[in-house]
Amino acid sequence: MFMRRRPLLRAAVVGGGAYVAGKRNAQRSAEQAQQEAYQDARISDLESSRPARAASPAVPPARAAPQSMTDQLAQLSRLHEQGALTDAEFVAAKSQLIGG
Repeated sequence: MFMRRRPLLRAAVVGGGAYVAGKRNAQRSAEQAQQEAYQDARISDLESSRPARAASPAVPPARAAPQSMTDQLAQLSRLHEQGALTDAEFVAAKSQLIGG
C-alpha cells in the first residue's frame, strides 16, 4: 500500500511546484507589463507637454543689439558674485572680453 502512495505523492509535489513556479512567472510578467505601460504613459505625457518644434521661419529672428563692454563686464561681475563663475573663470572671461 505504501508503494502506491509514493508515486502519487511525488506527482502531487512536482505538480504543486510547477503550479507555484508558473504562478510566479505569470505574476512577474504582469508586473513587467504594468511597468512598461506606466513608462509608455509617462513618455507620451512628456512628449505631449513638450512644445512642438516649428519649421524654420522664412525670416530669421532679429538679433538683439550688441551689448557694450561695460554691460558685459557688469554681467560677468554679477555672475561671479552669484557664484555662477569661479574666480578663474571670471578672470579668463574678463581678459577675453577686454583683449578680444
